[in-house]
Formats: sequence, structure tokens, C-alpha cells
Amino acid sequence: MFVFFLPLILIIYCITIAWLIYGFTKINSFEFIGLAPKTKFTIVVPFRNEAATLPILLDSFSKLNYPTELFEVLLVDDESEEQFSVFGFQFSVRVIKSNRVSNSPKKDAITTAMQHLNSAWIITTDADCVVAENWLLTLDNYIQNHDANMIAGAVTYDCGNSFLHHFQQLDLTSLQGATIGSFGIGKGFMCNGANLAYTKSLFEELNGFEGNNSIASGDDVFLLQKAVAKFPERVRYLKSKSNIVVTKPVDSWSALFYQRVRWASKTTSYQSSFGKVLGLIVFAGNLSIVVGIGFCILGLFSWLTIVLLLLSKFVVDLVLIRKSHSFLSKTKMRYVVLSSLFYPFFSVSVALYSLFGKYEWKGRRF
Repeated sequence: MFVFFLPLILIIYCITIAWLIYGFTKINSFEFIGLAPKTKFTIVVPFRNEAATLPILLDSFSKLNYPTELFEVLLVDDESEEQFSVFGFQFSVRVIKSNRVSNSPKKDAITTAMQHLNSAWIITTDADCVVAENWLLTLDNYIQNHDANMIAGAVTYDCGNSFLHHFQQLDLTSLQGATIGSFGIGKGFMCNGANLAYTKSLFEELNGFEGNNSIASGDDVFLLQKAVAKFPERVRYLKSKSNIVVTKPVDSWSALFYQRVRWASKTTSYQSSFGKVLGLIVFAGNLSIVVGIGFCILGLFSWLTIVLLLLSKFVVDLVLIRKSHSFLSKTKMRYVVLSSLFYPFFSVSVALYSLFGKYEWKGRRF
């Protein structure tokens, strides 16, 4: 029976990814179109012990092609043990202390920031990121041309030459492709808090993060899913090369494992039924490969069949990854075949561990 069940799972998986590829092509690219900037933004950056990375982020803010009177930076300190001070910038920047009231440090930080806003729009990013010079200008022009209260943007890695870094880049690229594709088919369910903008009024209408405070992460995904459920026509994806935020990959396999466990642990609490089903299909597709290879080693399954299934999965994954990579980066993809062989084992391990295991995040254990 397994001989027929495994190919069926992979067929469903391939059809689903093909649907996301179609959705990716449905989202039109947008670049700033010369409109005079008029939107005022508050850039909120939750941080904990980021004295080494924050100056780099703030330096990228100083290079923004946007009037300094139209944006401010709010750094929200989540019980940092390192000393950090800001001075010498031409734009407004403030450091405030996060008010911890829940199990979620980032949600608490953003909720705290809401009490200090001087603008209608908030845009969140992370302390280890760098933004493009037209980041805000593109977002402003998009807002002027679209009726939106929440706008998700793209994130990519500035990676080195190691397999570890390129593996992360390919993984994030596939996630970004799935994100864009889901918006293209009207099923947006995922975003990245390193590049997410929304209005204060929307946050208040949604009662903030109420209902998800027991989960440590998910300040981005849960808020987006609440917004899509209540105001689907007001949530958009900004597919723009000028709006991409760049961050750093982690430098160890253990850090990567815990990071992906943190991401995966949110899936069972998704409000989006599509997100839950997609997560299950992706997990089943990767598990089928792992189990199929195990059965082949035991002589219970045909190697020819598993190779054909692997090839089918590889081809459909590669199409999505290539489309996403061409949008996100100018660098050459590396270790694609090796990553595709290793990924099912890594993904299944992360998914299973996330159901019962603990993870570390910024010096805390959750």
C-alpha cells in the first residue's frame, strides 16, 4: 500500500508548489514612481544585546532616500545586558524600555512601542538587518497608490561561501517564494517581521497580539493572519527590489536548528487554515522522501521509484526557488542539489522536535 501512498503524497505536494509558483507570477513588481513622499513612518526595532549590529542598521537608516522629518526610529530595549547609546544621527531616534507582560518578548516590545508612536504607520525590522536606500520611498509610493493598512515585504540573507550559509539562503528563498505565491492566489498567511508595515489603527482594531501572547514568537505571522481574516482587502504584498531588507544568516547548525524550530513551533497555532494545510503538505512531502529512502535501504522500496519522486520534487522546488532567487538576489545559487537532498531530513527533524522540544532565543529558553 505504501508503494501507492508515497507517490500520491508527492503528487499533491508538487501540485501545491505549482499553485504557489502560479501565485508568485500573479504579484506584479512595483518600484517607486516619482511621487513626492508624504507618509510618516515610525521604524520600530526590538532588540536585546545587539550593540554590535545596531550601529550598522542605524547607518543604513542614515542613508535612506527619504526626508528625515518623515520618519523616526524607536529602539525598544528588551532587557539588554550590553550598554548601547545613540547620538550623531540627523533623524529622530529614541531608546525605550520594553514592558514585559507576556511570554513573547517581541510582541511586548512592539506593544510598548505603540504607546510612543508619533505617526500613523509603523514598520518593524530587526537589529541585525540592513535596509536599502529607497526602502521607505518605495513603501510610501505604494501606499499612495494602493488602499492598504498592512504591507508585507521581502527579506534575504547576506551570506558567505559556506554550505551552511547557502543552505539557509535556499531555505529562506523558498519561504519567501511561498509567501509571495500565497498572496498571489489570495491566500496570504505568512510574512517576516524584519520587513512588515501596518497602521496603528489596524493594530488597535485587531486588539494587537491578543490571543497569541503565550507563544514566544509570531509577532508578524499571527498579526497578519488576524488582519487577513478580518480585513483581507487591506493586506498587501509589496514585491519590490527596492524594498528588500537584508539580514545575516546564523553561523552554526545548532543555531539554525533552534531558529527553524522557533519558526515551525508557530504552525499549529495558525489562524489560517490554508497555512496549516500547506504546512502539513510540505511536512508530508519531506517525510515521504525520508521514509522512502529508509525503505529503499531496507530493500522494501524501489530505488528507481524514489529517484523519480526525488527528481519530481526537486524540479518543482527549483522552479519556485529560481523565481524567488532572481527577485531577491543577484548572487549565484550554490549547493542546490546537496541542499535538496539534505533538506527533507533537516525539515522533518525540525518539525518533529518543534512539537515537544524547547529552543533557545537571545539567551532565553522557551
